[in-house]
Amino acid sequence: MSETNENKVSDVEWRQRLTDEQYRVLRQKGTERAFTGEYWDTKSAGVYRCAACGEPLFSSATKFDSGSGWPSFWQPLGSDSVVTRVDLSHGMRRTEAECGRCGGHLGHVFSDGPEPTGERYCLNSVALALDPDDSGGRGADGE
Repeated sequence: MSETNENKVSDVEWRQRLTDEQYRVLRQKGTERAFTGEYWDTKSAGVYRCAACGEPLFSSATKFDSGSGWPSFWQPLGSDSVVTRVDLSHGMRRTEAECGRCGGHLGHVFSDGPEPTGERYCLNSVALALDPDDSGGRGADGE
């Protein structure tokens, strides 16, 4: 995980940087409604970055249609770009996915994804920003 000042950003600064919906999801662990986000059905190539801090998180090469209504990926770009935590909210036990740089809430990870990982990172579109020109949009094997 890269050392940044993102963990030292005050709540007031986050409110100024983010839209109301981004703040609700990224900082208050909210969820956007299924099939409403900008990226749930996007097929464009590029790198998905954290909408709060710009950290590269996922390659479009690992995005797949899960049928859930949220953008879904089977693998993050790097081992420290996304961190996971146990989430016991709403009477369930889930695995929360957070930005490894700023700690922003991205969504949840489930074990019903495709091979090779079997994981489904089910994310909120509002927590992401697609960078279509980023060369990191190649596949996980660099092709």
